[in-house]
Amino acid sequence: MKFYEFGEKEKPVIMLLPGTCCHWRNNFGHVISKLTDYFHVVCVSYDGFDENEKTEFIDMITETRKIESYIKRNLHGRVEAIYGCSLGGSFIGLLMQRNRIHLDHGIIGSSDLDQGSGFLSKLTAKILALLFHHALKKGRLNPRIVHIFEKRAGKEYTRQFLRMMFGNGARKLNFVTRKSIERQYYSDLETKLEEEIEVEGSKVHCIYANKMGEEYKKRYLKHFKDPDIIEYDMLHEELLACRPKEWVQLMEQIVGGERV
Repeated sequence: MKFYEFGEKEKPVIMLLPGTCCHWRNNFGHVISKLTDYFHVVCVSYDGFDENEKTEFIDMITETRKIESYIKRNLHGRVEAIYGCSLGGSFIGLLMQRNRIHLDHGIIGSSDLDQGSGFLSKLTAKILALLFHHALKKGRLNPRIVHIFEKRAGKEYTRQFLRMMFGNGARKLNFVTRKSIERQYYSDLETKLEEEIEVEGSKVHCIYANKMGEEYKKRYLKHFKDPDIIEYDMLHEELLACRPKEWVQLMEQIVGGERV
């Protein structure tokens, strides 16, 4: 696992956790410079998804422990905010229920927080790993699949969302193994989040993209006690992907105490 830091260390810290199969720079590169006006930014690069080391993703708990260790060693055990994009939201839940470090604000980026186990989940993980491993090596998704996404979600959202996953195509993630993808997806499903997680002095903020469906809001209310539900008439991570300026402003409002 690698950690990349940007901006002045005297500013409030925001840690950024990428989504499933995402390279940290593809996921957050378009907002880092804007964030550094207000924050010291720490981007997490998961095991198996960084070109600067030869590792594979093991499981969610192993990664969570490494994040905790970094916060203890480098940030005195405390961080002002952690933003979890999609998969990253599961890490926020795990960090809070383990309660080994302190975070003031955990920000869930329209994560699905899906839970599951057994044969069907393992089979799904294998199929998705096969699909995404091929796509990451090519630096793009199959055009027929892209066309389906465009019909359902619109061309602009599809373009921006795929940019967060694959970048501009110049950075092929051919160092990512199929095993890392499979483990990441399946481990996220089977690593259980507790219900009504609550830590004194910490606040959870859930960006609820209501076009995903009502069940996602129900999951936020199930796993976290009294979360701040921030609702947008949007698709999954649309605010981060398509409205970066507005997304950065929201991060500043949360940490600055404008949302209580």
